[in-house]
Amino acid sequence: MKAHDGMYIDGAWRPAVGADTIEVVNPVDEQVIGRVPAGTAEDVDAAVRAARAALPAWAATLPAERAARLTALRDALVARKDEIAETVTAELGSPLPFSQSVQVGLPILVAGSYAELAATHAFEEKVGNSIVHQEPVGVVGAITPWNYPLHQIVAKVAPALAAGCTVVLKPAEDTPLTAQLFAEAVNSAGVPAGVFNLVTGLGPVAGQALAEHEGIDLVSFTGSTAVGRQIGATAGAAVKKVALELGGKSANVILPSADLAKAVNVGVANVMSNSGQTCSAWTRMLVHRDQYDEAVELAAAAAAKYGDRIGPLVSAKQQARVRSYIDKGVAEGARLVAGGPESPYERGYFVQPTVFADVTPQMTIAQEEIFGPVLSILPYEDEEDALRIANGTVYGLAGAVWAGDDTEAVAFARRLETGQVDINGGRFNPLAPFGGYKQSGVGRELGAHGLAEYLQTKSLQFQER
Repeated sequence: MKAHDGMYIDGAWRPAVGADTIEVVNPVDEQVIGRVPAGTAEDVDAAVRAARAALPAWAATLPAERAARLTALRDALVARKDEIAETVTAELGSPLPFSQSVQVGLPILVAGSYAELAATHAFEEKVGNSIVHQEPVGVVGAITPWNYPLHQIVAKVAPALAAGCTVVLKPAEDTPLTAQLFAEAVNSAGVPAGVFNLVTGLGPVAGQALAEHEGIDLVSFTGSTAVGRQIGATAGAAVKKVALELGGKSANVILPSADLAKAVNVGVANVMSNSGQTCSAWTRMLVHRDQYDEAVELAAAAAAKYGDRIGPLVSAKQQARVRSYIDKGVAEGARLVAGGPESPYERGYFVQPTVFADVTPQMTIAQEEIFGPVLSILPYEDEEDALRIANGTVYGLAGAVWAGDDTEAVAFARRLETGQVDINGGRFNPLAPFGGYKQSGVGRELGAHGLAEYLQTKSLQFQER
């Protein structure tokens, strides 16, 4: 695992403008495993200029050619899958089996799906006496988070390239080595110079410069709602398009007719996945009061099994944040039934799998995104009460509903104010649109709906004969 000491701009690795670097730390043993350049506004400007210069030729390529480059990119990721998985594990702390199956396996699948969409999508249609034509929105500034470093990159870059856009990527400073491996894959896939560019750096410097740059036509950002607001305001001032995938506080609603044990166990597993560092995690479990005590007991037992099975949090800062939320939950009167704020190991940014009972909807831990392995269990009186609690946050990213049959669960799910709902344990579909309501974001990722974010529409009217 060797870090590049430059930026990938216009098809080559170039020295950074400044001398400052960012240390990449292994969250398991707290050792520095690499250093990457801390990009400046000048680095961003060079990358944007390269992307703008490459745009006309790339936008004019036939969809079949773009599909071929995306297929080659997918194949390049497959060829590097072991190295990428080991890198994700080293800089994020994700257990290697999870890195292999999810952190790398999912984005490979997504890259392949956009290769197919590029070849099959109808970029033009006849509507009355008009031809409605879809064309690339232009140069995309992609700003990605650290929790699923490769997936979040692919979920933005692949549809942008399929649409005919060019891209400047600013990855999270905690996981830049994965982004560098992705740039190597792009290069080996034969993507033309300037179509994809990578600038590593800090959010307030490189990220802000990218969002503000007049040469960027669309800013696609995944991260916190607070930063999303800033980017939205910056883009809005320039009437620039944005796609924002932000925070979540998703509800796992278990109706009385459901298989309680299965719903609780799957719900706990969902929260503990990736050490709770998942924006769509079902961090609020809603259970009918008559079944509440049994559910709490089941959840506590399930969480205890994850004690040595989950990895650390990404950084000391994130560890401190999550532990502060656990302290706040106790201070506000919630009851700890598993885990707690104490770190289970002397080294590493670990947090215990934690479950709170006796949580009320107004508590901080029931309202704010914690982004750690922390589950809150809330009782409800009837379905209307459950709906009120489930919809009672500023977020609306994901959720789950469990019932005795799918029809009952779907009827409830249709009333949830959220972008994606799993019915009775339905598995994740990488072709279905992913995105949120309310302060969980603007726009959608994945599948045809994700491709649409990177297209703009032109209509050509003809004299009817």
